[in-house]
Amino acid sequence: MTDAPLAHRITHRHIEVFRAVMTAGSATGAADLLHSSQPTVSRELARLESLLGYALFERVQGRLRANARALALWDEVQRSWQGLGRVIGHAVALGRPDAVQLSMLCLPALAHALLPGAAARLMHGHPQARLSVTPQESPLLEEWMSAQRFDLGLCEQASAPPGTRAEALLTLDEVAVLPAGHRLASQSTLQLQDFAGEYFVSLSADDPYRRLIDARFAEAGVARTLRLETHSAAAVCAMVQQGLGVAIVNPVTALAAASAQLVLRRLAFSIPFSVTALLPLYRPPLPEVAPMLDALRSEAADIARRLHALA
Repeated sequence: MTDAPLAHRITHRHIEVFRAVMTAGSATGAADLLHSSQPTVSRELARLESLLGYALFERVQGRLRANARALALWDEVQRSWQGLGRVIGHAVALGRPDAVQLSMLCLPALAHALLPGAAARLMHGHPQARLSVTPQESPLLEEWMSAQRFDLGLCEQASAPPGTRAEALLTLDEVAVLPAGHRLASQSTLQLQDFAGEYFVSLSADDPYRRLIDARFAEAGVARTLRLETHSAAAVCAMVQQGLGVAIVNPVTALAAASAQLVLRRLAFSIPFSVTALLPLYRPPLPEVAPMLDALRSEAADIARRLHALA
């Protein structure tokens, strides 16, 4: 239709012909590239110029010479074709067994502990599996899982955010971490009163576990010496290992950090710690999700066994 918008009347075929002419330098060469005929190419090129309302080539002694407009259009066509080439390459790559990547979102503490062991289990059983891990704190973690941006998530809250399904992986109590040789290391279980006057390394003030821990000590009337705080349990353990104080952290991080310089002890009081797997309800599941969940369950069970074996 003559009154159709110009952009609707210029087709992919017109741009393909233009690109072939620019690449080959002639209508005859373009016809060879397109497995077509020289008259057909010339006709399609003339049609494109007619639709645009301006010439793209100068006809000099039967040859085509690109003008300034053609060269400007050529730059844009080249960029678009490179993008198309990447799309085609990606489409072809998706046919390979190792092309699909499982995307995981988890709390930073779980990226340091629990997840590495589970990833090792997954890779051992599925050598071609590919895994991408993005650490993120709450509440962005829950928001991104609700938005269906990841295949699997790991968090510490028991309830499922909107658009997800939750599966409890681990529920344990927090533990004390002490520098090796500390006076409290001789005890297998620590009471609230044992921490009285001790230098204490805390999580940051807005951490929910920090608030629980502080509330327990406040209720018991036990005063600690609070001179150092940091945002992550892994950092807390590193500080304790340097002899900067004692602390209470989640058992997953504590077990991963345990060494000749850092010891764990049970608490006589309970501060529950949970790990939950989040699965998006509206994102098509990858085949790797099920074995990754199995690996996480096995790793969580192993952590529970190791914690119960503590003296």
